Amino acid sequence: MNNRNGVLAPWLQTQLESLLNQRGHAWLLAGPSGLGQFDLALALARAWLCETPTPQGACGVCGSCHAVDVHTHADLAMLMPELLTIELGWPLDEKTQDDLDSKKRKPSKEIKVDAAREVVTFTQFTRSRGTTKVVLVFPAERMNGITANTLLKTLEEPPGAVKFILATEAAHQLLPTIRSRCLGHTMVWPGFDEALTWLQASHHQGQGGDKKPSKPLSSTDLKTLLTAAGGRPADALAWIQSGQAAALAQSWQALPKAMARGDVTAISDLLPSQAVDALQKLCHDVWSVRVGASPRFFSPADLPASPANAGTFGLAAWAKELASTARTVEHPYNPGLMLESLTSRAKIGLNSK
Repeated sequence: MNNRNGVLAPWLQTQLESLLNQRGHAWLLAGPSGLGQFDLALALARAWLCETPTPQGACGVCGSCHAVDVHTHADLAMLMPELLTIELGWPLDEKTQDDLDSKKRKPSKEIKVDAAREVVTFTQFTRSRGTTKVVLVFPAERMNGITANTLLKTLEEPPGAVKFILATEAAHQLLPTIRSRCLGHTMVWPGFDEALTWLQASHHQGQGGDKKPSKPLSSTDLKTLLTAAGGRPADALAWIQSGQAAALAQSWQALPKAMARGDVTAISDLLPSQAVDALQKLCHDVWSVRVGASPRFFSPADLPASPANAGTFGLAAWAKELASTARTVEHPYNPGLMLESLTSRAKIGLNSK
């Protein structure tokens, strides 16, 4: 959640300065998706490696900062799934790159144990510059038990001046032994108005894209996107960067009542994974309203009316089915048939008592 001149979002900058004032060799940055865990983790690593750091973070102009910016710093190890490493533009090791280039296998969506072993070896090498080495793990929940245990001893007693930053969107999935060896930091959830102001500025600067959008989104559309993201600005920005924001903003308010009617056209432009995510949010909000709470992802006026004497039993069954579908939605099913099935089940769930 940096803008083009490298400035962090204000709520991340505040957290960065707080973390820099504290001691510790291993931090666990935890919170739901869309709050900027990776950006905060990288800014913290950048500050630790900087040749002339300030209380506000890295100087941004030294050789170390430049090396981080171009993803070549010899004292920074990025431990991420191969697929995410490629998406974020970080280099892979030579053997992995050769395997992927020769089509021997697809990039992994998990953090592989071999990569963790390489990180352990990395911590034992002499520093190439500066006074510390940094290991950044993201998303930390993508480590399976074997991978996590490979890091455990080094995480507890790193050799020399080695620091760890683990960033996660699902801390409950981490091994208790991993959590216990880190200092915890709960990500700050920005206020809606603050997040909206940042999103507007980032959008009009063309953040994260190759060029400025030909038709900027309106303030109303941006507000709709931020609401759809549950107030999480990085998730809203990701939609903008994907090029789907305009279509999503136009259809989001009509989606709940369209699902209650069984109208599949409301989600026909979405990928199955995106449709499942939208329906999980809809199920959450309808359930919230039925138990007297406020919706998070939709306006109350956009939600369909509940049937007389409506309860939550039908919604519970629907929510369970959606959770099960989310685990297999990336499989090569027929997208059109899946969307029709999701719509049919949504209609039943929304009209159930």
